[in-house]
Amino acid sequence: MIVNPAAFTVLCFGDSNTFGQPSEESGRWPADVRWTGRLQQFLGAGYAIIEEGLGGRTTDLDDPDRDDRNGRNYFQPCLRSHSPLDMVVIMLGNNDLKTKFGRETDAVAAALEGYIDNVERTAWTRTGGVPAVLLVSPIHLDPDQPGFAERSSEYDADSVRKSRELGAAIRRVASKRQALFLDAATVACPGDDGTHLSRDSHERLATLIAQKIGAAGLTNMPDPYRPDGYTP
Repeated sequence: MIVNPAAFTVLCFGDSNTFGQPSEESGRWPADVRWTGRLQQFLGAGYAIIEEGLGGRTTDLDDPDRDDRNGRNYFQPCLRSHSPLDMVVIMLGNNDLKTKFGRETDAVAAALEGYIDNVERTAWTRTGGVPAVLLVSPIHLDPDQPGFAERSSEYDADSVRKSRELGAAIRRVASKRQALFLDAATVACPGDDGTHLSRDSHERLATLIAQKIGAAGLTNMPDPYRPDGYTP
């Protein structure tokens, strides 16, 4: 836990790829491997990264097989629990694409717009403002990975197609609501099971998000974080 009272506080809200589910097996990557942990290490004690990931979490859908996976139900109390906040990073969407839901990409993006509503109505900064929102579209599902057929049976070819179209839909919502946007698939990919981040993708995603925070000037530090090789 970062105990610097002036730290720039970032809530990272997501599913199993924020929780740190490995693509090869069950369990969880260690804190220093997960992208949230790497982000904390990159940014240092001037920032406080709060990790809120849950496997199977949807945007706002009730899962008939698991009764605690509707992310929207938990999001507002989560904001209240962790405020004051300076920034909220949201990376959700791929679980909505499971065949049992039959959801289209525009509906997923519209659900994420509801999260922006929650931030504006519920969360606050130390100065009484509204935290910045960063929408991160998730990685693409990859049916060519060796474990996809066996370990990712809740997805089909249509799910894969939608995962490749989701980024554009989320980008439109971010633009409409003047939120920040990143596409995780530009730097990260799944490993063996075709759905969960490969180990090295955690590092790349953390670097991308750190760059975005620095480029947007969202910092309490005198010099924004710039990873090696950063180009504005």
